[in-house]
Amino acid sequence: MQCFSFIKTMMILFNFLIFLCGVALLAVGIWVSVDGSSFLKIFGPLSSSAVQFVNVGYLLIAAGAVLFALGFLGCYGAQTENKCALMMFFLILLLIFVAEVAGAVVALVYTTTAEQLLTLLVVSSIKHDYGSQKDFTQVWNTTMDGLKCCGFNNYTDFQDSPYFMKNSTFPPYCCSDNGKGTAPGPCTEEKAKEDNVQGCFSQLLHDIRTNAVTVGGVAAGIGGLELAAMIVSMYLYCNLK
Repeated sequence: MQCFSFIKTMMILFNFLIFLCGVALLAVGIWVSVDGSSFLKIFGPLSSSAVQFVNVGYLLIAAGAVLFALGFLGCYGAQTENKCALMMFFLILLLIFVAEVAGAVVALVYTTTAEQLLTLLVVSSIKHDYGSQKDFTQVWNTTMDGLKCCGFNNYTDFQDSPYFMKNSTFPPYCCSDNGKGTAPGPCTEEKAKEDNVQGCFSQLLHDIRTNAVTVGGVAAGIGGLELAAMIVSMYLYCNLK
């Protein structure tokens, strides 16, 4: 009985933290979606390079909503000893775990296909929005400045973009000054081709591979927490009358 009470208390505390994290992510996601420019001004230099390839606001809102629901179900189910809430908590967490495993398998097996699809989507967005959409342009400028890269693949991604059509040059990040930063003067096609600054996707993959142990450790830790939460919720469910 003491063991049951201890596990129940830990379940409530753990899920209350998840609930608070969900609320925080929802708030930040809404902030980014409504006023992305002010968010980038404050956190741009510190933001993760990986998340800047996707719509950060909507991603945070989705993640926050899931954590909010999980935290609420876990807290409510453990506190009130509600078997229905505990079962819903278990099933949602199980679906998330299966989706993560499936996503990892697909990413490993179909790496080339996923890369081609991502390239098609991102390069198309660059050609359509870079130079015309302020927030989108600022996100990419922050990414290229932080990673010392140019475009998704290389400077050719910016051909026919609103920026190129207006200035007839490429972003300054596509021309390097012997590794010291952006080169002075306009970044012409000849200069960009000569400097051949690598794309941000290649740089991002390099950073991930360099920190593969850390990335793998974080992924394993998250998976372990999810398994532990599922085991605890099922233990409480089976020991309730």
